[in-house]
Amino acid sequence: MYNTNIPARAELPTTKQLVRSTFIALGTAIVLLVMVILPAEYAIDPTGMGRALGLTEMGEIKAQLAQEAEDDLANNEADMVAKVVETAPVSSLKTLPDPVQVEPVEPVWKDKIMLTLKPGEGAEVKLVMEKGQTANFEWISKGGPVNYDTHGDGNGNSVSYEKGRGVPSDQGELVAAFTGNHGWFFRNRNDKTVMVILRTNGDYAQMKRVL
Repeated sequence: MYNTNIPARAELPTTKQLVRSTFIALGTAIVLLVMVILPAEYAIDPTGMGRALGLTEMGEIKAQLAQEAEDDLANNEADMVAKVVETAPVSSLKTLPDPVQVEPVEPVWKDKIMLTLKPGEGAEVKLVMEKGQTANFEWISKGGPVNYDTHGDGNGNSVSYEKGRGVPSDQGELVAAFTGNHGWFFRNRNDKTVMVILRTNGDYAQMKRVL
């Protein structure tokens, strides 16, 4: 058995010291909550320090990603409802008291890529396509509009299909003028970070980010 020295009463912290330490810890926790946790996790920045430290942009991107996940989940649920209605026997459909109303189903996309662009930053995405192949696309910019250039290159050939400045979104078909790489270059000319979400399907071998 070891003998330990019992501290004298004078060495123990007083009640006043304990209360003061508690309030100091509480105040520190509140400052961290307001200046760090709220901007970084929820994009809430009441003091403005979060944006100065780059934490608010992190919170905004997290919120955008969460919203994208909710949208994808809603689209998947709509696809499942449509398949159930299409495969139901004719006799069972006749017994329904009211016709089932199904919302229009979003296109089924083959690939999806999310590009986070800081102010002045650019990114390029290409589809590997044979001449005459067609790809459907849809892209949207969250956080501000972007400049874009839809073009193609390969085997000594190059072509510019379409350009735009300050555009928030676009959709349509991309028909390969020749065998090579065909796609989009995006540039963020805003003073804050934006996110470009690109979805594609159709006739192409692969999607790749080249910049």
